[in-house]
Amino acid sequence: MDKTRLYIALIITFLAFQISFGQSQRQKVPIIEVLSEITAIHSVVFNYESSILKDVKVYPLPNKESSLSLKIENLSKQTNLVFNKVSIAVITITQPIKFCGFIYDAPSQQPLLGATISGNKDDVVSDAKGYFEMELSSLEEVVSIRYIGFKTITLQVSKLDLLECSIISMYVEQEFINTVLLEAYLVRGIDKNQDWTTSINYDKFSLLPGLIEADVLQTVQALPSIKSVDETVSNINIRGGSNDQNLILWDDIKMYQTGHFFGLISSFNPHMTQSTSVINNGTDVSFTDGVSGTIHMQTDKEVNSNFSGNLGVNFLNVELFSNIPIGNKSSLQVASRKSLDDFYRTPTYNTYFDRVTQYTEAQNNAAEVTSSDQGFDFYDTSLRWLFSPTDKDVIRVNFILLNNNLSFNETALFNGVLQTKESSASQNSIGAGINYKRQWKEDFFTSFSIYESNYKLRSVNADVLSQQFFLQENTVSETSLKVENVLLKNRWQFKLGYSFTETEVINLRDIDLPRFVRRDEEVLREHGAFGQTWFTNAQKDFSVRAGIRANYLTKFNKAIIEPRLSVRKTLGDHFEMEALGEFKHQSTSQIINFQNDFLGIESRRWQLTDNDNIPIMESKQASLGVLYKNKGWLLDAKAYYKTVEGITTQSQGFTTKYEFERQQGSYDVYGAEFLLRKKFRKFSSWMSYSYLTNTYAFEGLEEVQFPSNFDLTHSFTMGSTYSSDSWNISGGFNYRTGKPTSIPLFGNEVSNGNVNFDTANEQRLRDYLRIDASAVYKFKINGRFRSEIGASLWNISNRENVINNFFRLNESGGADQFSRFSLGLTSNMVFRIYF
Repeated sequence: MDKTRLYIALIITFLAFQISFGQSQRQKVPIIEVLSEITAIHSVVFNYESSILKDVKVYPLPNKESSLSLKIENLSKQTNLVFNKVSIAVITITQPIKFCGFIYDAPSQQPLLGATISGNKDDVVSDAKGYFEMELSSLEEVVSIRYIGFKTITLQVSKLDLLECSIISMYVEQEFINTVLLEAYLVRGIDKNQDWTTSINYDKFSLLPGLIEADVLQTVQALPSIKSVDETVSNINIRGGSNDQNLILWDDIKMYQTGHFFGLISSFNPHMTQSTSVINNGTDVSFTDGVSGTIHMQTDKEVNSNFSGNLGVNFLNVELFSNIPIGNKSSLQVASRKSLDDFYRTPTYNTYFDRVTQYTEAQNNAAEVTSSDQGFDFYDTSLRWLFSPTDKDVIRVNFILLNNNLSFNETALFNGVLQTKESSASQNSIGAGINYKRQWKEDFFTSFSIYESNYKLRSVNADVLSQQFFLQENTVSETSLKVENVLLKNRWQFKLGYSFTETEVINLRDIDLPRFVRRDEEVLREHGAFGQTWFTNAQKDFSVRAGIRANYLTKFNKAIIEPRLSVRKTLGDHFEMEALGEFKHQSTSQIINFQNDFLGIESRRWQLTDNDNIPIMESKQASLGVLYKNKGWLLDAKAYYKTVEGITTQSQGFTTKYEFERQQGSYDVYGAEFLLRKKFRKFSSWMSYSYLTNTYAFEGLEEVQFPSNFDLTHSFTMGSTYSSDSWNISGGFNYRTGKPTSIPLFGNEVSNGNVNFDTANEQRLRDYLRIDASAVYKFKINGRFRSEIGASLWNISNRENVINNFFRLNESGGADQFSRFSLGLTSNMVFRIYF
């Protein structure tokens, strides 16, 4: 036993000696010596204040061949200093900054337990006294403070007094919280909300096939309920409706123009638009118009404390976005885009131009006439100013300007002299709005908004053969105001409000030879009063929202009552049921008098109802859905019925039979939508299917009932997206049955000098199929700048998808068929710098 104790004592003594010897061999040295050694090996420069490193000693680096990052990590652990790599060759060294504070509920001044305070590298939580403390890497760091039900606070450390702990008051979110029910509904950034809307958050958005940026009206077409019969963003069809039946809002301003390139790309800058909500049914009573659906785009609602922005260029346009803080209570966002046509016309630009001008006078003219010097230009500018003078008041000002302009020359011999005349078509919009919100009490607030929206479509057709000038204009001017009061009591929300809208539409046709001028001007004023209640139980597994909207059209002394209902119920851990219903009406529509109006570039013109030849459109819709989610799997299935009365043949885009008819009617849609999505690791893959039966009813036509021009019976989409910190990669395909069309009667194609059509919409165009892919790579340039580069391929198989056809008589009296095609194989690239 004594020998055992002796051996143990000897071993302990030996180990102590070895440790002592090792420490004596590995003495600490001044950190400056180690930094010099690293500089010699890795060719980097360290920037620091000499006082910070005075008397700081560290153990020598154990392995001189290890990587630079491991060496920096070792020094950081030994010294608790902050090492920041600002570029490939420069590393700054600073002392950590202590930041502390107390967080309180502003109205009650009670401490908030569990508020999350987030810096660049660290997250802490406030204790029962509301106290927190954390270490920050620099004065440039931005700290976010979040607490459920309260407005998020963003602070820049350089503007704080760090000598003592800050007192921070948080205020209840002014709006009823639109809690996310399901994140990454399709891909990251597309979510399902508690109010039955689908939202797209572009700050979190990853990527969809064929896109290199979050084009607002292209991304919404990824949803099963939204399609476009002609592949444009200006002709979006929600559950079988025509484009003019959609309410398009940009920060509560109604927009009558939605696309650049006359519809091929969205006219709303994706960097200015922070989120988009898509509403198919069960619409909130504060919204009117849009008998088919609503697409509500919104800018950022937070006052931004940091300057930031980005500059990007792709094969179509160059764009600039900037976020400018103005003091502590105000910030300005400005965005602008300009097409590249003035500088250089890329192959992508040519492809888009050819797609837009198919079978228009810009490309196809009389044999004696030569078209040349085609030019196309577009630009947009948008602005949002946010001002919070007090913690209870918020003022938001918005402005948007959109423009498309096409011009070309027509050259021909006239009286033996070669003459050239210019024809042009332009489309522009200007919108401005002011929104004011006042938080009277913790549970009660009022919002007031007013906007002015102006749209103008203008064309000059200079016919060089007939020496005739033909001017056409379509102008819309709309002014609207709305006031809402919202009261939150326990699990109830009550909303009461009033709106007023005045819409003026002017149509002008001016011909010089023979002299003819017609100017039609219509004005409609509408009042609306609405009330709504929303209840959610304590378990948040049952929710019901019910409301009613009363509308009064002064010109016709007509009242329209619109009830709306939405119910959601959770069943177990994985199932959700929803039932939605609504009544809606609409007073404006787009009609086509002749397909070659406005040079055939954009033949649709806005028209107000006259409650006679152009009736008020009224819709009724009901839907029932079930949602299943479990372990990354999602299944969302819906069945719906929609009926819309008061449509006209002029608004339905007929190009074959009934192209020149003027009749009133309705349509009924029975449909079902399915979405299956699986998330695993960094992948999100999905399949969606849509079925609908869309049938017209026109009492004044030869066939009373026949398939709608928007009857895309079967639509199928499949795709997959990979997302990481550096890469977004996406691929997929879209398939749908061809749209209905009419063809001439076989053997009797022409009758009485006109094309003699067979049964209306009995045939279909060729099925549509498109395969797309895209990829974006993101990387840091230095501590302040980051960048991304991306590429996309649209319609990889270069398939000729027919999107429409029409028939015209030839010189021999027969009927010739003409077809318009979608985009062929189209590539695009983007390079963007964020600062």
